[in-house]
Amino acid sequence: MNELLWYLSRATGIASIVLLTTVLVLGVVTSGRRLPTGERATIVMAMHRWLSLGMVTFLIGHITTAIAETYVSIDWVSFLIPFTSAYARVWVGLGTLAVDILAAVMVTSLLRHRIPERAWRSIHWLSYAMWPLALAHGIALGTSAQPILSGITIACGAAGAAALAWRTTTTYADRDRRRVALAGEWS
Repeated sequence: MNELLWYLSRATGIASIVLLTTVLVLGVVTSGRRLPTGERATIVMAMHRWLSLGMVTFLIGHITTAIAETYVSIDWVSFLIPFTSAYARVWVGLGTLAVDILAAVMVTSLLRHRIPERAWRSIHWLSYAMWPLALAHGIALGTSAQPILSGITIACGAAGAAALAWRTTTTYADRDRRRVALAGEWS
């Protein structure tokens, strides 16, 4: 039974990081300077939301199986409070920080229409910190003897980094019109 939990923990961890990376990429696309329009915007936003829900489901499975299996000692306190695990304190702590950030992003997203847009956006920006924390957790605690699992995590790192690079280097579609407007006389 413990071996099954160990495999489930690894499988749900890999599914979680793949979905988290996909959600990050979709979020970057919807917040980028070249936003999708019309039906495409609706589809991308729906995928972002639904895959987020799937990621949370797999993450709950990952946390539950990591705590339930007895090969390493991780308790419920370590799931809630960073850097309290007896096993791989720093790496488990990074995963816990990512989960804590995810909880804040989820709560504010559920309350989005009841809180100021600026507050929601500020908390949602923490997602850019959550992803590398989760990625570092996965790379450090992933099964290095299984190159396919490590390869998937590293591929997620490359995909996320490419999306973030695109987000920071993409210019506004109407850049030239903005430049002319800004250079104009305002009286």
